[in-house]
Amino acid sequence: MTRSGGRSRVGRGGVRPPVGTGPWLGREIELDVGPVAHGGHCVGRHDGRVLFVRHALPGERVLALVTEDGGGSYCRADAVRVLTASPDRVEPPCPHAGPGRCGGCDWQHATADAQRAGKAAVVREQLSRLAGLPDVPVVVEPLPGGLLGWRTRVRFAVDADGRTGLRRNRSHTLEPVRHCPLGTEGVAASRVGERRWPGAGEVDVVASTAGDRAILVLPSSAPRVAGTRGAAAVVEGPPVVREVAAGREWRVAAAGFWQVHPGAADALAGCVLDFLRPLPGDTALDLYAGSGLFAALLADAVGPTGRVLAVEADAAAAADARANLAGSPAAVHVRQSRVTPGLLGGLGLNPDLVVLDPPRAGAGRDVLAALVALAPRAVAYVACDPASCARDLRVALDAGWELRGLRAFDCFPMTRHVETVALLCPAS
Repeated sequence: MTRSGGRSRVGRGGVRPPVGTGPWLGREIELDVGPVAHGGHCVGRHDGRVLFVRHALPGERVLALVTEDGGGSYCRADAVRVLTASPDRVEPPCPHAGPGRCGGCDWQHATADAQRAGKAAVVREQLSRLAGLPDVPVVVEPLPGGLLGWRTRVRFAVDADGRTGLRRNRSHTLEPVRHCPLGTEGVAASRVGERRWPGAGEVDVVASTAGDRAILVLPSSAPRVAGTRGAAAVVEGPPVVREVAAGREWRVAAAGFWQVHPGAADALAGCVLDFLRPLPGDTALDLYAGSGLFAALLADAVGPTGRVLAVEADAAAAADARANLAGSPAAVHVRQSRVTPGLLGGLGLNPDLVVLDPPRAGAGRDVLAALVALAPRAVAYVACDPASCARDLRVALDAGWELRGLRAFDCFPMTRHVETVALLCPAS
């Protein structure tokens, strides 16, 4: 990537129709850009109102086009011209990046160091504001590989003519895309974007870390549920793929969940084990267990005198977890169930250790309260959203627990997303 600066004009050919009825809608405003905020944008202020500005960097002066204005205390905008550029600004490597274009990436215009520094600032701000933890040091750690070519699972939307694309930011409008540069070589080799997909609403490409490749199609008539592939049918490749992490292979349904960065599963699993330090004979609880990655590694650590219970709501993921846990040295049980306060209160066991890996919305106040009531020795909380994580941590802190450790990983380069692992322990 090359640095860019000066009074540059950012391409606006794809700017989407403005949203709302507020007085600034469609207005161009010259302003100075402040810090990175949660959501893939920076904060600017003008005439007493806050603007959340995408495609900008802290310290820049930009011309911002207001794209959403509901008339309240804030509005949303795109930086369509950079008047004074940050030294961290680079030319986006993808032709689909920029105002009004593909919404999958948030930081293609920033250096790798600036991306991670911005994500670290967001995590610190959320911990301070929502968890009451103002002084937590946060460094976002890079994973092996670069900013491109890391995504092993890519979901393309399909237009009425059967052509692939990706959705624009906060919009159902499609940006025509034949190849996403974030995708791995395996994803690119599928050539999904070079084909037509009549009748499809979405096409998923899965290129596993073990070399398997599957293509799944969600019909245009099927309801779209964000973050899931459960209704999609495999049209090419195996229904179950192999993934590699922690020195072994794992079975995962092609329509199931697995970390999309090839290095993420190793990084997160290593961090969880390092934080929890399981001992032979321990009882461990893995909540939102997915395909059983953490449960299987805990079972190896607690050994034949230990016990592991994995809880997962999705039937296919629970089946994968049972397969992946087969032959574990510990006494292992996989329970297909939602994680609820009632479930936790009725388990009839007192776990020594807990892994909590909820979806983006977090576990929630009631689940956290029920979990800390079980009084485990330690909880490793794996989170993909810093705001949800901070809100849940606040519940544990209010119950007398302490944050003993926190690490953050750049599992999603070029995007706003960051993965964190927090270590919670009862106050000593």
